[in-house]
Amino acid sequence: MRVILFVGSVLALALAGYLAITGYFLARSATGILTVGAVSAALLQQEAPAGPLSPGFRGNPMDALGLPFRVVPVATPLGPAEAWLVPAAGAEAGRAIYVHGIAGAREDGYRHLAVLHDAGWSVLLIGYRNDPGAPATQDGRYGLGLTEWPDLEAAVDRFAPGPDGPGLLVVADSMGGAILGQFLARSDRADRVAAVALDSPAVSFAALTRHLAAGSGNPLPGALAAVAGLMLPAMTGLPLAEAEVAATFIAFDGPLFIAHGAEDRIVPIGPSRALAAARAGPTVTHWTEADHLASHAADPATYRRAFEGFLATIRP
Repeated sequence: MRVILFVGSVLALALAGYLAITGYFLARSATGILTVGAVSAALLQQEAPAGPLSPGFRGNPMDALGLPFRVVPVATPLGPAEAWLVPAAGAEAGRAIYVHGIAGAREDGYRHLAVLHDAGWSVLLIGYRNDPGAPATQDGRYGLGLTEWPDLEAAVDRFAPGPDGPGLLVVADSMGGAILGQFLARSDRADRVAAVALDSPAVSFAALTRHLAAGSGNPLPGALAAVAGLMLPAMTGLPLAEAEVAATFIAFDGPLFIAHGAEDRIVPIGPSRALAAARAGPTVTHWTEADHLASHAADPATYRRAFEGFLATIRP
């Protein structure tokens, strides 16, 4: 009996040590994703984008799509952040704001801009803290929307129609979805948003950590993710338990578009499917087998038709 108890104690200690050490390195990996510059450096190693509608393309709207634009400042709480305003070609059908993800840029919104401009929308493609042309934070860290949402609020103040005008569409990719979710949950201007479009949205940091653990190939990924989740607030200084915005999008009663690929290596598709299924409001979904933000590239014509169908549900 003593031998059995001894062996059991040794195994328990070994398991605890494994979870603590491996969970720590998993937390370090998650912290790296939130560190400004780390993801950008990794993206530089990737193949050059095929054209202006591919994520990673860099160039202003005139060079990329032949669309006139103006550089406008957005007065964020940390200082002015540069944005591009692409006005409607004729009578304005509506206004939209585009919010990119971690290490992304305004140009990543071109696949939506091309459709919106053809449909008569004016579009503001914004930058936010830690972007080129925007203020940097002292900690050099992304906040998964917890710190960035006031910058979106400033853009809404700058660009949204007046209280008696049509509502605003916000289009958000990846961490941009987290920023939008925090804005909708926290801002007293949230009611200015009439419709939402999401692509590969990061609606749950806990789900991101579980996805990272599952992709690591280590045993007991669920337990590792739980351990890493306990460490991350202290390592980042962020209340990451609050980085959960799926319920906010479920409760949003305006039209919502969501695209996501099942082979997404960064943001898992599960939370997107779950929030779409739980919504009572009008919802247009576009599910593919693509990687992160690659659903448009997988079938541009089908993606465009789905997005155009969504725009048709938005009442002016």
